[in-house]
Amino acid sequence: MLEKFDFKLHKTKSEVLRVDDALGRITCKSVYAKISSPYFNASAMDGIAVISKKTFGADERNPIILKLNQDFIYVDTGDAIKNPFDSVIMIEDVIYVDKKQVQINKASSPWQHIRPIGEDIVASEQIVPSHHKISPFDIASLLCGGITEIEVIKKPLIAILPTGTEIIEAEDKIEEGKIIDSNSRMFIAMTKKIGAKANRYKPIIDDYELIKERIVDATKDNDIVVVIAGTSAGREDYISSIIRELGEVIVHGIAIKPGKPAIIGLVNNKPIIGVPGYPVSAYVVFKQIVEPLIAEYLRAKEPKKEIIKAILYRRLVSSLKHLEFVRMKLGNVSGKLIATPLNRGAGVTMSLVKADGVAIIDKETEGIEAGEIIKVELLKDIDVINNTIVSIGSHDVIMDLIGSLIIEKHKKYSLSSAHVGSLGGIMATKRGETHIAPIHLLDEKTGTYNTEHIKKYLKNQNISLIKGVKREQGLMLAKENPKNIEGLNDLMNDDIMFVNRQKGSGTRILLDYKIKELGLDSTKISGYEREMTTHMMVASAVSSGSADAGLGIKSAATAMGLEFIPVGEEEYDFAINDKFLEEERIKIFIDVLKSDAFADELKKLEGYRIENAGSISKL
Repeated sequence: MLEKFDFKLHKTKSEVLRVDDALGRITCKSVYAKISSPYFNASAMDGIAVISKKTFGADERNPIILKLNQDFIYVDTGDAIKNPFDSVIMIEDVIYVDKKQVQINKASSPWQHIRPIGEDIVASEQIVPSHHKISPFDIASLLCGGITEIEVIKKPLIAILPTGTEIIEAEDKIEEGKIIDSNSRMFIAMTKKIGAKANRYKPIIDDYELIKERIVDATKDNDIVVVIAGTSAGREDYISSIIRELGEVIVHGIAIKPGKPAIIGLVNNKPIIGVPGYPVSAYVVFKQIVEPLIAEYLRAKEPKKEIIKAILYRRLVSSLKHLEFVRMKLGNVSGKLIATPLNRGAGVTMSLVKADGVAIIDKETEGIEAGEIIKVELLKDIDVINNTIVSIGSHDVIMDLIGSLIIEKHKKYSLSSAHVGSLGGIMATKRGETHIAPIHLLDEKTGTYNTEHIKKYLKNQNISLIKGVKREQGLMLAKENPKNIEGLNDLMNDDIMFVNRQKGSGTRILLDYKIKELGLDSTKISGYEREMTTHMMVASAVSSGSADAGLGIKSAATAMGLEFIPVGEEEYDFAINDKFLEEERIKIFIDVLKSDAFADELKKLEGYRIENAGSISKL
């Protein structure tokens, strides 16, 4: 209803709070992590830390004896794992020989049961976006990311002015003809619930000059003024005349019942709302007019909790023994709610920050297949989810940037990114489970990006390609390059530990292409099978020393202070079904790609180049 009235609200005020005190407050701008979490490689289990190579070959017929402080040390969950140890064996799998020796009957793989640096949060990663309501999960993640203070939107101060000669306070002696003021107390509670501050004035008798004086004072000290009673056409109903004398009456009488006599106006350029005195009418008007107006100041809406049904995007494996709660990203694609599981690790608090809902998986369930219907308890308003642009595909740090610019351009819409690799995005597009699929897929035969893979996998669909950015891929190396790595050939050296991207990602495809082109054997690369799902996690692994090299984008290397050897420039574009091109949210997405604001922000990052961003090619 509020959109019918053209309010020119004052510029949003801000204040800086300790993160501990910021629950429920609204962020002014995006907040990025200062440190990684965990900031050291940590044991994920109680057990023993071992040198994985010394366990190779162990089985039931060939057990291996390990010596304390030489081959292993005891660790608890959360303990730091340092060289030369690179793996953890659960204490349940350890057989005690004596005080200084243990026996193992199974080999341990490198980085088994170890939480790598940045598993939860990577330094420079966005923790919360702008205009975001801070939750308990956010507070935990902000602190883990090294953020102790945060700039938030200052709570608007709402003046509540009860009027009427018959009005008395609750503690006053009740008399015939007197009415206890309950409306203002209700408004105080509603104001606090939505996240603003209430400034209640004592009841004023029906005196024109006294009410006028109080309204003038209230508009000086408060952001919004709510006057209770005196709004109808009765003998002592002065509010409309006072507002007209002091400022402007925008409307007197609105098309709702109860609540028709309400007044909306401006005095001293402050919104002033005249609310009828009957309690039900007062509640309806406050709910329909004042609360949305407060939300405009706060740049946020109170989320509604409810249970919905959604289509599971990716297979879920679950335990027969436990009731499981799986965090989900949700989006509405062609009328179908799509649920994408987030990281299920017990230590990954960011999955709670990113979650739109929680799916509850019952005991005695071995798993749920992709495409099945699941029930999800919403953590966000369904309207927010329905207005989300669903992006499933390749990871890049610019997706957070684009998402923030979309919110700034049109707060109705937002962007949700699930990182499953370029081929995963292609498959999501094929099944109609995403609006856009970020991809960077190299075709070995033609040396071109993206178009050939779309023609191959999506040949029977009407698909277009939205041009994105050119970006540099290369080897990310430790600062000052201590191993003197000069190129991909050096990955074959015995003393080099590599960290890879997951199968199906465009980066993995590029690596395999380059390795084949050079005639190298990937099975001889130490760490080739160790996979990370984002460029930032690869960069974090190199920065922490758990890997000597990894292939990724230059911006990730720069963010983590790493050396970078270019391997090639690639095209990071967006596959989309033609039916989505006319949707308003997709038009906004394309406008952001074409905008000067996006170009300016991209200049602050390294390794990107814009060439026809936002242009559309029909395939």
